[in-house]
Amino acid sequence: MTWTWKLEDADGNALETPESDLGSRGDAESWLGERWRDFAAEGATVAELLEDGRSVYRMELAPREE
Repeated sequence: MTWTWKLEDADGNALETPESDLGSRGDAESWLGERWRDFAAEGATVAELLEDGRSVYRMELAPREE
C-alpha cells in the first residue's frame, strides 16, 4: 500500500505536493505533522490522505485558535 497526501488551496485547487509516498498510515500522518505549518504558509488549506489513490480522510490545515 502507498500512502500519499494531496494538498488544496481555499478554492479547491490542487497544489504541488512534495514527494510523500509512505509505507504506512502512521508514517504519512507523522510526515504531514512535521510539515503542515509550512504548507499552510504556502496557501494550502486542506490536506487529503490517500491510500493507493483512494481518499481516506480530509482535514483543514489551520492552527487552533487560543
